[in-house]
Amino acid sequence: MPHIVDTHVGKKIRQRRWLIGMTQQKLAELVGIKFQQIQKYETGANRVSASRLWDISEALGVPVSFFFDGVNAGDAGVAPKSDNLPEDLIADKEAMDLVRSYYAIPENQRRRLFELARVLSDVA
Repeated sequence: MPHIVDTHVGKKIRQRRWLIGMTQQKLAELVGIKFQQIQKYETGANRVSASRLWDISEALGVPVSFFFDGVNAGDAGVAPKSDNLPEDLIADKEAMDLVRSYYAIPENQRRRLFELARVLSDVA
């Protein structure tokens, strides 16, 4: 059974890869491994070594610390559950597509869209 931290790191790899629109194949090529290994990392089936995580962080354009954001010693990365959010937001492809589309909008329009969404969510 995978360790909760390995699963968390894998989810963060998948999250970042989806956000920038990169395929598993492209990430694997940039890191110098087979795409099947990326699949195993993303599910937590295989643990990512420190040097490999360094390479992945460079390929995805984030610091290594990004992969550990949200992991706390007390809860081992288990996020509090919210009634309005999917249990695993990072694994929700629709949510990730929405985030990617949001960041493709010019910043001034994006801010207005954000305010509209906030008003609509307060009304609901």
